[in-house]
Amino acid sequence: MKKRLSSGFTLVELLVVIAIIGVLVGLLLPAVQAAREAARRMSCSNNFKQLGLGIHNYHSAYNQLPIHKGGTGSTNGVTWDLPSAIDNRQELSMIVGIVPFVEGQALWEQISNPFVAGAIIYPPMGPTPDSAGEAVGTATFYTPWSTELPFLRCPSDPGTGLPAFGRTNYAACLGDSTDGVTHGPTTNLLVQNSAVAQRARAGQRGTFVPRQRAAFRDILDGLSNTIMMGEIATDLGDRSVTTTPATGLAAADFLNNPNLCGAPGGAAATDPLRPLFWAVAGVATGPAAQGRGFRWADGNPVYSVVHTILPPNSPICSANDLGMLDNTGGPLLATSPDKNYGMMSVSSRHQGGAHVLMGDGAVKFITDSIESGNRNNPNVALGQPIPSVPGSRSPYGLWGSLGTKASREVIEAEF
Repeated sequence: MKKRLSSGFTLVELLVVIAIIGVLVGLLLPAVQAAREAARRMSCSNNFKQLGLGIHNYHSAYNQLPIHKGGTGSTNGVTWDLPSAIDNRQELSMIVGIVPFVEGQALWEQISNPFVAGAIIYPPMGPTPDSAGEAVGTATFYTPWSTELPFLRCPSDPGTGLPAFGRTNYAACLGDSTDGVTHGPTTNLLVQNSAVAQRARAGQRGTFVPRQRAAFRDILDGLSNTIMMGEIATDLGDRSVTTTPATGLAAADFLNNPNLCGAPGGAAATDPLRPLFWAVAGVATGPAAQGRGFRWADGNPVYSVVHTILPPNSPICSANDLGMLDNTGGPLLATSPDKNYGMMSVSSRHQGGAHVLMGDGAVKFITDSIESGNRNNPNVALGQPIPSVPGSRSPYGLWGSLGTKASREVIEAEF
């Protein structure tokens, strides 16, 4: 009688097969994650292209760029940094202007017409972007400013919900200087003033100038050589140096030496063990509801502004002095930290850099290692020494040059 042979696997063979499958899965998962991030990054870039097309269509319609920090002004002679339900105090970001040009016509109809909320009738173009202090969810809340717009969100950014009012991952580029970043050529009462305008003209060298009309003809360095907008990561409430502004410095500090923002041992120091986060001890940050990118309709720096001073994914800082100027050109304190001067770089949740939108509509990915000159040099501004006197080329190398529109800088390197 013949012996019957077994055709099954031995335990050793089974364990070997399981081990091989485990190795293959371990190799496959990173590739899947990388493919998903590549898709998210492409979608993020496509959103930027849509915004660029919207800006160009706006320019074709009105022969100018949308005004950053534009709006209806102040109707009762009160300073622009106080909330108002009857006007928006010229605090609106340039994003508001392009809403009807990026398939946001329904929202634009709400913004551009009187809006009824409970017992309040808001005027066309709405109240200040802080919605006159009304609480979210109440009958009198001005909902357009808190509407989440898909084309303003990069899929790689996980930020969502309150305390944000309506997040944006895209912000206007104001160039390589922080002087005049909250007010441009106007005073605290939104009055055009010669002394204030002179400061703005010297320091505000980017595509957009707060509260001032601009057009493509002003971009003398060439549309393809000048950044219009930059990507920003929104705040997650984790004290990240790229999304939570440190408030311990004075405006003159980072105006005269940008590297003080994030410098070890200073008032705005990163954690030596976790350099992507602020040190817990000794570093003050802004209120939780005033995080980076939290209000797409608000033109103040923390929400919708980028600078080309420190390279991508660098620390951001704001300061509660020189936040605005009175009618004589003297400094006044801002009433809220989100109205402060700020030095805000581009940032993202992508690996190694962030997107920017060029004047010609092209979208570029800028690496964290882009040549950025001497970070200890002061910003170009009125009264600054060489190499930062008004009219100078950017002291921040290729990165700074990409942010200026009319400094006659030749872009010689690939980026």
